[in-house]
Amino acid sequence: MTPADLATVISDGVHTAIQSGRISGEVPEEIRVERSRHRSHGDYSTNVAMRLAKSAGLPARTVAEVLAPLVAAADGVARAEVAGPGFLNITLEGAALGALAREIVLAGDAYGRTDRLGGLRLNLEFVSANPTGPVHIGGARWAVVGDVLARLLDAAGADVSREYYFNDAGVQIDRFVRSLLAAARGEPVPEDGYSGAYIEEIAAAVVRRRPGVLDLPEPEAAAVFRTEGTALMFAEIKSSLAAFGTRFDTYFNEKDLHDRGGLDAAVARLREGGHVFEADGAVWLRTTDFGDDKDRVLVKGDGSWTYFTADCAYYLDKRSRGFERVVIMLGADHAGYVGRMRAMAACFGDDPDTRLEILIGQLVNLVKDGKPVRMSKRAGTVLTLDDLVEAVGVDAARYALARASVDAMIDLDIDLLTRQSNDNPVYYVQYAHTRPCAVLRKAEQAGIGKGTLQDFDPSLLTHEREVDLLAALAAFPQVVAAAATLREPHRVAHYLEALAGTYHRFYDACRILPRDGETPDDRTRARLWLTEASRLVLGNGLRLLGVSAPERM
Repeated sequence: MTPADLATVISDGVHTAIQSGRISGEVPEEIRVERSRHRSHGDYSTNVAMRLAKSAGLPARTVAEVLAPLVAAADGVARAEVAGPGFLNITLEGAALGALAREIVLAGDAYGRTDRLGGLRLNLEFVSANPTGPVHIGGARWAVVGDVLARLLDAAGADVSREYYFNDAGVQIDRFVRSLLAAARGEPVPEDGYSGAYIEEIAAAVVRRRPGVLDLPEPEAAAVFRTEGTALMFAEIKSSLAAFGTRFDTYFNEKDLHDRGGLDAAVARLREGGHVFEADGAVWLRTTDFGDDKDRVLVKGDGSWTYFTADCAYYLDKRSRGFERVVIMLGADHAGYVGRMRAMAACFGDDPDTRLEILIGQLVNLVKDGKPVRMSKRAGTVLTLDDLVEAVGVDAARYALARASVDAMIDLDIDLLTRQSNDNPVYYVQYAHTRPCAVLRKAEQAGIGKGTLQDFDPSLLTHEREVDLLAALAAFPQVVAAAATLREPHRVAHYLEALAGTYHRFYDACRILPRDGETPDDRTRARLWLTEASRLVLGNGLRLLGVSAPERM
């Protein structure tokens, strides 16, 4: 029985109590069930009686006393006892707890998936690095967190679309083009240009593809370098992200918004809402009406668009594609965008609390020998995603970036992340996955199977370490749902580390396969079911992080 199953049992008990008139109120939409810290307090605890006390007009303990016999009467529940001010401590029957191993094995890769966010259509935009250079190490963080969050949202039942916003219009592209032209001609980098070996490589590639480009007049040559150079740079960005295990459903070009009149349409829509005004020769959006610290320019005095106007058009485009919620991931240097973007959504008539989410992530540093690594071999002063992968590998990089809350600035220690020891978190979890794989492999070689469903006796899994492991496995669906709902992928990594420790303790305390000369029995088979369940959950969790689940190390 999983916590979700138990929550259903409790919900049914609350419904029965209300229907019978013993308490008043409504069944809570979500009932919290938590693992008890001490086994003497039962397997699980819930505070549902404390939540119902006010509407019932009764002390929480009295409500708990009404619910206790109703919950205890359910199949799989051994007893339900009232504790403290109104907690309900629940102890499961041994077979009900052990049966979870069978449920997990039968669910396989689907174990952990829920319908918590079912029906939500969501657009998730992340990375969106300008095509003027390789993905930097800060972008690498979003490449992992965004990708993992998309996996979690999908596992929680949401219909999620991963999107990369390709900024191929604007001043930064002009600077990129001038830098490529200068490199191709052997001239110094423009004062406001981009430098690094990658600029020289791309410039040379453009010349190889278009041999006569440097003989063209300046405007025509610039046009060639703009088209070819940005295409080459973006192809490289896509390649780096794909090698890092990050994929997108849509690559959206900013230039398309300009070409098809998207910015004009957005301003017209905002004007219809009465939020646009003109002053000082410019066109403005009155975002201060919705909490922004100042109004924002849409069209400059010279008639050119601002970046903010493109942001407005892009948001409107996403909503017009049917996405109920727009989630945007931005680096710490974009924290000031939150107020204006929320105000912009309100100007379009949307509730920013339900239609728009902006997640801000902190910086990442790469550290070796206790000192920051600052220089990239290829990109000059900016460390790149490729630098990170070269230093520690894909698995270690993804895991390290996923296990930290995005609110915190992190230092990635090269020495630690390349170490094959238990103080390296990714090694610790991956090694935990190899142990059940090895047991199952050895069992197969010895001709020992876990038997059929009828051969499995869940009531035999009563050892303290078995109970601890079952409880940890039971928590996985709730962890996945919470990580998706709260947009906190690091919860999965922390869970896996705790599960790895729990499995190691079970492995050390409970002999799974018989010694030479001993005959496999029902307990052997039950522990093989539990071992298989452990392998599945560790593997499912690692795959949610986009990290490999090796069978041997």
